[in-house]
Amino acid sequence: MPTDRLHETLAQEIHAVDARGASKRREPVITGVLPAQDGFGPRYLLAGEGSQPFLKMNSNNYLGMALRAELAAAAEGAGRLYGAGPGAVRFISGTCAPHVELEERLAAFHGREAAMLFSAAYSAMIGVIVPLVSADTVLVSDELNHNCIINAMRLARPREKYVYRHLDLAELDERLTMAAASGARRALVVTDGIFSMRGDHAPLAEIAALCRRHDAAFAENVVLLVDDSHGVGACGATGRGTEEITGSEPADILVATLGKALGVNGGYVVGSRVLVDFLRETAPTYIYSNPIGASEAAAALAALDLLDSPRGRELLAHLRAMTRRFEKGLIDLGLETIPSEHPVVPLMVRDTPRTLAIVDHLRAHGVLATGLNFPVVPRGDEEIRFQVSADHTPADIDYVLEQLGRFAPAAG
Repeated sequence: MPTDRLHETLAQEIHAVDARGASKRREPVITGVLPAQDGFGPRYLLAGEGSQPFLKMNSNNYLGMALRAELAAAAEGAGRLYGAGPGAVRFISGTCAPHVELEERLAAFHGREAAMLFSAAYSAMIGVIVPLVSADTVLVSDELNHNCIINAMRLARPREKYVYRHLDLAELDERLTMAAASGARRALVVTDGIFSMRGDHAPLAEIAALCRRHDAAFAENVVLLVDDSHGVGACGATGRGTEEITGSEPADILVATLGKALGVNGGYVVGSRVLVDFLRETAPTYIYSNPIGASEAAAALAALDLLDSPRGRELLAHLRAMTRRFEKGLIDLGLETIPSEHPVVPLMVRDTPRTLAIVDHLRAHGVLATGLNFPVVPRGDEEIRFQVSADHTPADIDYVLEQLGRFAPAAG
């Protein structure tokens, strides 16, 4: 069948993306990894770049887990024992011993009754929100929540949806008052723990207090759901994320990922036993999707064991030190950033052409960094999102700052 008219429309949309400088389809292809040496961390080789080594300043691999031999060995051993893939969804025949062991370990790590694995944190968020939203539910969400929350809210069918200004607790209070007046039986408050574009965090203790204050107005409670995918393993002295750095009580429901600080793949939810049993029966992205492989689950277990050890605390301390060094260096250069507890360190450029120019300059000098422009971020919030890793050394951080210092005067 002819598709020429459709292709013409799609080509116009692609051209519009390119014109905005927002293209994501030209993906760098990693062809090799060079080990740390001479005071510098690992470097990466890219297709089409010859022998030029690149420093990654745009990876979610916050603790460097993805390159650690312990994880590779665990994955290899489980792969030999269980095969390359699960072969089925979990309730049919796709559950292996490492899946069960990892869920038990995640629940214990977070101090919850139960945990449940998903193929990704994105599918975890959809799989949690959609079944929990009834016609008598009101959804309340921070305006800068991750795309997975936004799309889960689009798929759900609540009585009402309310969005409050970023970290504006007074407006959250108002939205909960409005939700109660609507006659809803249940309110679901959803927030990122760490906001991935800026590295700032939600004040979870204060949000939880607001939820408690309004709870009696709802027959089925105010439920707090936190996505801490960027927080777990990257924040707190023991890597327990935003709950740890804010000193908050445990959220009613916590969603996180294995694919960032833990260096593997997959997502998960932790909460009460009743909640997890309910989700195993109702979450579509769990029931009808294959799980991560047993080898990935075994590697995640190895990562969690390492994180929850003295060596893990050393890695977290080094990560914090490198983050502080980079933030201070940006400020000393007269550049704008948003200091936080998190290794996402944004350089606020506030201009699309200049953002693109700085990213190109860094790449030309062997540094991979991600520029975020409208519509990924609001106009005027254009930035370069740097991501510090425990793999980085002082020499790595100083090199990136040196390159930024060389560019800034010429670009200013």
